Amino acid sequence: MYRIKEKDVFRISVCCFFIFLFSGIALASERLSVISSVANLRDGAGIKYNVLWQVEKYHPFLVINKKKDWYEVKDFEGDTAWVHETLLGKTDTVISIKSKCNVRSKPDQSSDIVLRVERGVPFKVLGRKGDWINIEHADGEVGWIFKNLVW
Repeated sequence: MYRIKEKDVFRISVCCFFIFLFSGIALASERLSVISSVANLRDGAGIKYNVLWQVEKYHPFLVINKKKDWYEVKDFEGDTAWVHETLLGKTDTVISIKSKCNVRSKPDQSSDIVLRVERGVPFKVLGRKGDWINIEHADGEVGWIFKNLVW
């Protein structure tokens, strides 16, 4: 007969705790973004539900629930709604979280400002360099933005 030692119980408990912790984080942190030009966000999982608001291409969301082919998502402001899975993809995107964000020609503060955006403008991520993110807007404008200005 095998007896479990006290130190084995501790190891098993720690291992189970981390499996539980990290499996929940993986599910809760799936990030998707809008791949169509416009997406309707609804108050339920289906087209019979009311449209709460619309968002443009590259708008990022965190997935918080799934019901058949509908995702319940949370945006950068903490608002939740439902969107059909065909409107979402795994494109790496960010969204501006401050007013009057400078988008620059190069990844440094002394480079030219190519665009100034308000809060809530989504972008596709083209690359990263240090604290800077190379971004592209749905209309094709490209530049660099400091990572603290986006979600």
